[in-house]
Amino acid sequence: MAKASDRDGEDDADRHVARWRDHWIDVDFDDEVEGAVVRMQHLVRHFREAKQRAVAQVGLQAFEYDTLHTLMIRDTPGHASPTDLATDLGVSPAGMTGRLDTLEKAGYVGRTVGKTDRRRVEVEITDAGADIWRQAMAIRGDAEDQVVNVLSKKEQIALNQLLKRMTLSVEAEGEQDH
Repeated sequence: MAKASDRDGEDDADRHVARWRDHWIDVDFDDEVEGAVVRMQHLVRHFREAKQRAVAQVGLQAFEYDTLHTLMIRDTPGHASPTDLATDLGVSPAGMTGRLDTLEKAGYVGRTVGKTDRRRVEVEITDAGADIWRQAMAIRGDAEDQVVNVLSKKEQIALNQLLKRMTLSVEAEGEQDH
């Protein structure tokens, strides 16, 4: 594996592109597109693995972290209905009930009757839930900082601008599909 300080060294994406170029002569192939996509996939995989390590290190299961994270990053941090959480996480209502049962048993969330509508249930993160989520986020953030901080602040800004253009293109395409 190439060292982060070796900016001009060959990486896995370079080797992948060279293999594809040599073996797929009859396929329309752009080295720069393939290299960029492979590198982004590699980084996504690295960040996913860093998240898994962070979650394990604090003693959470992935679904517990995902539920706490979704609860904490809402417009109403730490508060949501089970239905809203299920929608945000893409899980069934029954699946959400199971998640909340587990988190409530661990002391990470509490469920209360709605203040304005007693038929509604509200989920609220506890101090213990917020604390363990913050611990995992700190570990995860350190892993992200390690990767991004190999770039200068100017390079980070440029990278963000380029990624934003690509993201906006995908988002616009998605809106057209709906």
